[in-house]
Amino acid sequence: MEAVKEIRWGFIGCGEATRKKSGPAFPLIPGSSVYAVMSRNADKARSYAEEHGIAHWYTDAQQLVDNPEVNAIYVATPPSSHATYAIMAMRSGKPVYVEKPLASSYADCQRVNRISKQLGVPCFVAYYRRYLPYFQKVKELVLGGAIGKVINVQIRFAVPPRDLDYNSKNLPWRVQRDIAGGGYFYDLAPHQIDLLQEIFGPILKAHGYKTNRCGLYQTEDTVSACFSFPDGLPGSGSWCFVASEHSKIDRIEIMGTEGAIAFSVFTYDPIVLLNGEGRQELVVPNPKHVQLPLIQNIVEHLQQKAVCTCDSVSATSVNWVMDRILGKQ
Repeated sequence: MEAVKEIRWGFIGCGEATRKKSGPAFPLIPGSSVYAVMSRNADKARSYAEEHGIAHWYTDAQQLVDNPEVNAIYVATPPSSHATYAIMAMRSGKPVYVEKPLASSYADCQRVNRISKQLGVPCFVAYYRRYLPYFQKVKELVLGGAIGKVINVQIRFAVPPRDLDYNSKNLPWRVQRDIAGGGYFYDLAPHQIDLLQEIFGPILKAHGYKTNRCGLYQTEDTVSACFSFPDGLPGSGSWCFVASEHSKIDRIEIMGTEGAIAFSVFTYDPIVLLNGEGRQELVVPNPKHVQLPLIQNIVEHLQQKAVCTCDSVSATSVNWVMDRILGKQ
């Protein structure tokens, strides 16, 4: 694609992810603005546009995409519609930025990649943690040899049920397989898996066990998995979304021949480094709007000032891993 000097974004979806993590970041970047927003709920679209000073709002995604003043699309809907809206945008010649995961299945990710390649229109995915200073510090420590040769990786994640999980008549979309692709595992594990692949390369083998232990909803509430990276590095993970308050944990541990690194993915606890120099706790702050660094890289990519590698191809392997763990393929 040719360089675009001024990026005028159209948002498809204006839910919670857009309010703090992403939405306010777009106009903070030189050459980037939000021109229109869409929601199927007219009141929601109107109020969001008024609250954020956005000139235009729609209830139909195709109308937003067809607006000639909009030249880039941000898809912030549940995963089941990601592929549809991404392809709609690319067929209109407009680059697209999609919330994670890229789609609700590996097969849909492949569809997105085929269209992107055929049309030469880029598709980016919101694995923004790759770009945050906190996780870049972890990568720097690992690749810099702070713990020697890495020999094992472990993910441990456990949280109590959310209040809405007990409402069987109005369950969150994140636990509805036809909308989310799976349960909370499909919503939260992508960030953890993507970060590890960013450091160690693509996971080449993955296997898992899923179960529903508490019956609050039909999708899995507990998952265990094992996987391996290109050089044979083994990893494992356990996820539980019905744990007690006393057993909450958000932790990834990277073990090496000369030490270990432990960090969180969602709570940003201090990074713990253990090696021959003793124990260190590293506090690394992130920007107020956590998607800002990635969105800036995407804007600069479209302006041909930089290259953004957080694209649909790099994101697809996350879906492959999750689908393997859940036995979807």
